[in-house]
Amino acid sequence: MSNLSPSDYADLQTAVAKLETQSFAMKIAAKLGMPVEVLLRRLPAPVQSAIQVSVDKALEQCLRIAVKAPKGKSSVRTYKRSHTAAAAITGAVGGFFGLPGLLVELPITTTLMLHSIVEIARSQGEDFLNPESSLASLEVFALSPQNSRGAAKDSAYYATRTALAQVTREAVSYVTQKGMAKESAPALLSFVSRIASRFGLEVSEKVAAEMVPVAGAVGGLTLNVLFSQHFQSLAEGHFIVRRLERKYGSEAVRQDYELVRSST
Repeated sequence: MSNLSPSDYADLQTAVAKLETQSFAMKIAAKLGMPVEVLLRRLPAPVQSAIQVSVDKALEQCLRIAVKAPKGKSSVRTYKRSHTAAAAITGAVGGFFGLPGLLVELPITTTLMLHSIVEIARSQGEDFLNPESSLASLEVFALSPQNSRGAAKDSAYYATRTALAQVTREAVSYVTQKGMAKESAPALLSFVSRIASRFGLEVSEKVAAEMVPVAGAVGGLTLNVLFSQHFQSLAEGHFIVRRLERKYGSEAVRQDYELVRSST
């Protein structure tokens, strides 16, 4: 029997649905009618290397922004809409100019998504005076489920959080003690690298899809909206879970999370 109140249990069910359903690859495949694996085979190795460099740059920039996030409050709905719209515009520009444009717009798109993620975090009670909240915002970029639902014993979400736990603790400890005084510190580099290794796959899938000759800028616009909405949904699920963990304890929430996941 759950220790969560009925309303909190309903929130947890919402979080599971957002965190454990479709990967970004599945959403692209549904949109284009083509498996992403086919698209990825079209990306030459030099292109994949360029994508990873751009991902690293984008996340390093986002780390600085997240740690220095303003402490005030604002409308989550307004931020989600405005940031999604802005991401759509940058996606259209990137799609129009091809791969060079895509690599230029990626840091912009990622930063826009981070701002909306930060507002979603605030709406769930995250305190950005605490570096852990800042780094939890970046964790969202690593949370996309990469296995089919029910295929693994543990949830994709908690498996990812477990994999990130050590580097996240070290990064939180560093930022707590020294802030962003030395961005090349091993603790921060390790944290960003771990996020980038997973986020880079999503970006490669997006770039591969945008290189399909569907409609140029229109394709880039549509995929950037899908990309932004995907990570906003992950953020909503992630910060619901974190809010419930603060209230009921991590282990109790995890047990109920797995119960919800196995029953859906």
